[in-house]
Amino acid sequence: FSLGAQNCHWEDQGAFTGEISVGMLKDCGVSYVIVGHSERRHVFSETNDWINRKVKAIIAADLIPILCIGETFEQRKSGQTNQVLEEQLQDGLEMINSLEKLVVAYEPVWAIGTGITASVEQVSGALSLVRDILSIQFSDSNIDNSPIIYGGSVTPTNAEELISVPGVDGFLVGGASLNIESFTSIIKIVDKN
Repeated sequence: FSLGAQNCHWEDQGAFTGEISVGMLKDCGVSYVIVGHSERRHVFSETNDWINRKVKAIIAADLIPILCIGETFEQRKSGQTNQVLEEQLQDGLEMINSLEKLVVAYEPVWAIGTGITASVEQVSGALSLVRDILSIQFSDSNIDNSPIIYGGSVTPTNAEELISVPGVDGFLVGGASLNIESFTSIIKIVDKN
C-alpha cells in the first residue's frame, strides 16, 4: 500500500490557513496526491491554473499527482464532454514534460456520489480520448505506462464490468471506500483482473 492525500497547496510555505504543503505531505510519507477533484473545482472554485500549479509542485517534490478530470451532466448533455476533458487535461498538464509520474482519473461529475455509473461505452470513449490527448501532448512518452483510472459511483456490483473496460487501469473509489467490506471487494476484483 502507498499513502495518498486528497489535496495540497502549491506553495511550500506561507499564510495558507487550512492548506497543507507538498513538502509536509512528503515528510508524512505520502506518495500520491489527488488534484482537480470535482468537489475541489466546484466547492472551492479551483481553476485549471491552480490545478496546474499543484501538479507542478507535486512532481517537483518527486510525488505522483492523480489528476482528476470530468464533465458535468449539463456539459455531457450539450455535447461538450470532449472539449471539457481536453481543456482540463491540457491546462492541468501545461509545462509538464513527462508522463513518467502521473495518474489521470476520469470522474464524470454526474456520476460521483449519485449512484449513477457511466456506461461501458461512455467510460471507453472518455478514456480513448484521454489517451489520444496525452499521446499528442507527450509524443515522446509511452502513454501505455501512464495509468488512467475511473471514479464515479464504483461499487462491488459494477467494479467487475468497469475494470474490464479497455484502458481502465484502476479506480478512484469514493463512497464505497467508507465501508471496509465494499472496499475490500473492489480491491479483490481489481487484483484478479
